[in-house]
Amino acid sequence: MNDTLRVRIGRIEQLAAGIKRFTLQPCDGDALPPFESGSHVVVHMDNGRYRNAYSLTSALDDDSHYQISVRLEEASRGGSRFLHETVREHDELEIGRPGNLFSLHRGASKHLLIAGGIGITPFMTHIQTLKRQGAAFELHYCFRNRASAAFLDTLSTALNQGQWQQYESDAGIQLDIAALIARQPTDAHVYVCGPSALNDAVVDAARAAGWDASRIHFEQFRNEVDATGGAFEVTLRKSGLTLQVAPDDTLLRVIEKAGVKVDCMCREGICGSCETAIVEGEADHRDSYLSDEEKAAQKTIMLCVSRSKAQRLVLDL
Repeated sequence: MNDTLRVRIGRIEQLAAGIKRFTLQPCDGDALPPFESGSHVVVHMDNGRYRNAYSLTSALDDDSHYQISVRLEEASRGGSRFLHETVREHDELEIGRPGNLFSLHRGASKHLLIAGGIGITPFMTHIQTLKRQGAAFELHYCFRNRASAAFLDTLSTALNQGQWQQYESDAGIQLDIAALIARQPTDAHVYVCGPSALNDAVVDAARAAGWDASRIHFEQFRNEVDATGGAFEVTLRKSGLTLQVAPDDTLLRVIEKAGVKVDCMCREGICGSCETAIVEGEADHRDSYLSDEEKAAQKTIMLCVSRSKAQRLVLDL
């Protein structure tokens, strides 16, 4: 089974200011693989130069196409800008098979969904699942203004007033996270996706309220950190390769260019899939996956964003 799928851009729509929706159709005409709510695909762009993960927002029961919704990032490193400015309808792209790092917890008494900006995307499929299950849930959607908020009409149609609330910051409407967490029932689970400040605030509020970590779920599309730095050398012990990592390149890209297969999904230091054991050397950790204790232990490194503190690093690859 191939790890990637070849798709054609069937339609491009402007959903909101700075946000476009891309409909992806299989080039071979076959049915696309099924996916669970909360899933994403990694989109390969510009002959593999950029690889970004985007949540699937299409209907769960429609295998004729996928849909992703992409916000043009002001400080884009190429991925969102390439999709917004270069890709046209009928162009072909390569994507990974659907993966899921943000699934719903089956045993939750209630599902509390908190979205910030483009972080609404994984919840578009979660809402489908929760409605079909008849599960208890509520959505809290935070955005700057209505012009920049995607899916408002869709949500207004799909949900009743008791199932969701909107928070428009430009209008001075803010979510009281602590109060929201405090009124949740026992065994409720919270899911948050948005900017790191929102994610951190929700996680901190839930922990302060005594919630167990197993009830707190978050997904972050961008790890807002600079992955560049000084040049260094990396030796892959199992592969017998010694490679040079330039100041503007990453360990992951260099290793992939050398033909060594590495598990990776987010490419942002968020998901943990590219975690690799350190044999010698010390990592300059820049991910948001490892705990402070794990970073201090210097046992593993996230290849996608972290670097070496010294001029040489040896990895168990």
